Amino acid sequence: MKKRLLAAVLGSLFAASAWAIQPFVVKDIRVEGIQRTEAGTVFSYLPIRVGDTLDDEKAAAAIKALFGTGFFKDVRLEVENGVLVVVVEERPAIAQIDFLGMKEFEKDAVKKALKETGLAESRIFDKSLLDRAEQELKRQYLSRGKYGVSIATTVTPLERNRVGITFDVNEGDVAKIRQINIVGNKDFSEKNLLDLLVLRTPGWFTWYTKDDQYSKQKLAADLEALRSHYLNRGYLEFSIDSTQVSIDAEKKDIYITVNITEGSKFTVSEVKLGGELLVPEAELKPLIKIKRGEPFSREKLTESTKLIGERLGNDGYAFANVNAVPELNKEKREVAFTFFVDPGRKVYVRRIVITGNTRTRDEVIRREMRQMEGGWYAGDSIARSKQRVDRLGYFKDVNVETPAVAGTTDQVDMNVAVTEKPTGNLLLGAGFSSTDKLILSGSISQNNIFGSGKHLSVQLNTGKINTVYALSYTDPYYTIDGVSQGFDLFRRNVDPTSLSVGNYRTSTLGGTLRFGVPVTEDDTVLYSVGLENTKLTLFSDSPQRFIDFSNTFGNSVNTLLGTVGWSRDRRDSAIYPTRGVSQRAFGEAGLPGGDVKYYKLTYQHQWYYPLTRDLTALLNGEVGLGGGYSGKPLPFFKNFFAGGVSSVRGYDAASLGPRDSNDEALGGNRRFVGNAEVLMPFPGLRTDKSIRLSAFVDAGAIYGEGQQSEAEGFRYSAGLAVSWISPVGPLKFSFANPLNSRDGDRIQRFQFTLGQTF
Repeated sequence: MKKRLLAAVLGSLFAASAWAIQPFVVKDIRVEGIQRTEAGTVFSYLPIRVGDTLDDEKAAAAIKALFGTGFFKDVRLEVENGVLVVVVEERPAIAQIDFLGMKEFEKDAVKKALKETGLAESRIFDKSLLDRAEQELKRQYLSRGKYGVSIATTVTPLERNRVGITFDVNEGDVAKIRQINIVGNKDFSEKNLLDLLVLRTPGWFTWYTKDDQYSKQKLAADLEALRSHYLNRGYLEFSIDSTQVSIDAEKKDIYITVNITEGSKFTVSEVKLGGELLVPEAELKPLIKIKRGEPFSREKLTESTKLIGERLGNDGYAFANVNAVPELNKEKREVAFTFFVDPGRKVYVRRIVITGNTRTRDEVIRREMRQMEGGWYAGDSIARSKQRVDRLGYFKDVNVETPAVAGTTDQVDMNVAVTEKPTGNLLLGAGFSSTDKLILSGSISQNNIFGSGKHLSVQLNTGKINTVYALSYTDPYYTIDGVSQGFDLFRRNVDPTSLSVGNYRTSTLGGTLRFGVPVTEDDTVLYSVGLENTKLTLFSDSPQRFIDFSNTFGNSVNTLLGTVGWSRDRRDSAIYPTRGVSQRAFGEAGLPGGDVKYYKLTYQHQWYYPLTRDLTALLNGEVGLGGGYSGKPLPFFKNFFAGGVSSVRGYDAASLGPRDSNDEALGGNRRFVGNAEVLMPFPGLRTDKSIRLSAFVDAGAIYGEGQQSEAEGFRYSAGLAVSWISPVGPLKFSFANPLNSRDGDRIQRFQFTLGQTF
């Protein structure tokens, strides 16, 4: 039977006149050449049905539609006595994908990424997708500094119209930055400028940081750091003229050259305010950090506009706009600024919408809100609300947005979107310290019971000196005003026989009921009352004053304990502080009704101040005072001690102060500790916030009952310390050299602790 060919290749779409046919009515449709594809799939894509009149235009559309599926590499239309015959040649399927020579990336991860682009086993093979995958894989290698990488792809035909794809990768060596040059600098040395950059030539720790491997993103950040350095020091016309990045013929060494023009150094001649000043000028001027007579600073200029905008936002002007307009005098090298203020309309918050809290109750989040529904927009209250929700610890992400309400000009909504995280913990761990030796720890806790915000925990901590078992419960909103209530049940065993202190052991069983009263956003007052029973164990070589205490009160001492405390934390970070103040005051007393009557008062003050971008000064002072009342002495097991990694480093733990006839430390009723440190990033790990190096000077003294607080009682030390929030727990170690040690002092230059104790 004679067949008439309507179209053989896709090119016929562009030469329809050459295949002109006489239109005819399709009596039937038949598909030939399919192996894996169902005939129904072909019919679903075919824009022709039985009974339709087929002409050149419809034939071209049919071929285009079938090619567009990506299933076929050839499509032909034939006609036989009014029957349309669709002849197809299927594309092969991918049977397997293999990688040879790949070490930099996990093969399964690469396969998963390829699958998302459409290239995967059992999928239809598409050469364009393969080419795209090859280029993307090469780009990933280049982003890791492997510029000598070569990738060859092989497509192997297999039976049943299938193919196997093999990526043959020759990764090559990682290209390293061999030289960075800065050209055009006059007022700053090249060495000082290179210290500003993250990218650097190979060094001791670059194997870990990878900062000796070129990255376009890192270079862009470095150029911005260079620009900020100059603009913050008065160089208003500073510019980066060009940047050249070159690689040698072997693709192993990279050379970077940055050409700059420093320009002249400008001084601020005048600062003015303009525009609509709804806030008194006297209140806005202190917010302007850039001052007359000082060198121009872009950082201070940006901070000034931000502070003015935030101040207006606190009064409800959420969309205030502040622009600093400069007036340059190039001859005098001076610049004047006028801060133009456009407050916009005053707005209020219509409603607060909370999303994402599938388990935590709405009220737990809403009670942290400092911005009220229906109240005027207040930027500081919104920021504080976000901070308080974040501090709950129930969410891994808190995002606050204030979109305008459609159809209004004076309303916004406050959308609080949270992403919950697990709040239950089952921890088993171990630690080691130079004092407690091996520490085994375990805890089970739930910080958000049934989404109520309440906390319950059971803890176990064992060490050679301290063993603690504790059960704790806290309701952070016992009252609607935020007064917290909680209780603790504990057993604490102390065995200091391995330390340089008088020989004794204690076993304390007790419980406390506590309350916390928030006074301000940063200040909290804490109260507690409790009962403790302490059993004493003394030895033949125990100090005489310990024996006298036991003879007076017995070996089982009951204490009715009352405490009051105050804390204020205004640090910028609890993990990596660089500025701010933290203060704590604490009072403890043995109340009437117990066997002992005593008091202990302690105060700690910490001050952080940024010296440079990387250096932070820390001053820490601690004072402790204790004694008995109503004719009763301060129990010896309540004495203050000093020395060790947490007070005066370089001296053995709890070894400072008065001693007995056996040269063992007794502790005292007065404690003084002072520390001065310069905190800095660990060399080579400047951007890693989990590890920090410090140089320190420590001082401390312990004085006993009736002993004069004289200067010669102080011990001093100096050295280096490292603190690291490691994957296995907090790690601290120090190397200290005592500066004024005396005969009989217990020296311990290297000290460390690993693991968190409770």
